Amino acid sequence: MSGTETPFDESKVVDSPSDWVNSHIQTYVRTDGAEGHEFRGGAPILLLTVLGRKSGVWRRTALIYGRAGDAYVVVASKGGAPTHPVWYTNLVAHPEVHVQVKGEKFTARARVAEGEERTRLWTVMSGIWPDYDAYQAHTPREIPIVVLDPVK
Repeated sequence: MSGTETPFDESKVVDSPSDWVNSHIQTYVRTDGAEGHEFRGGAPILLLTVLGRKSGVWRRTALIYGRAGDAYVVVASKGGAPTHPVWYTNLVAHPEVHVQVKGEKFTARARVAEGEERTRLWTVMSGIWPDYDAYQAHTPREIPIVVLDPVK
């Protein structure tokens, strides 16, 4: 972290402005993921907190995840929209992120999967959430796969 970045303070995190996502996050946080860890048919959910590249505010969202060894994997799909989700552009600028999986909270380093790794992880993630294939078919942009490597 450079000297100009805002230190992480969970009490000052701003949750998603989307009402249903915000509600999901609040339930997840309140219950340490006992409620909210599974989404629509069992897709696992984690909470990702990233530093705003313009605002300097820590922002939290809920995302479907998969695993790759010790790492967690998320998809920057935005439902197949033509632009990347804001959380993705923020973590590209500031790859040190904070993650909550159920009651476990940790810092991770985010990186974008490329090449064969992306292809392999796309298969994993579309197996968890088949709609990702439809999202990719709907947009000309390559939907990024993000690997969250826990910082030890």
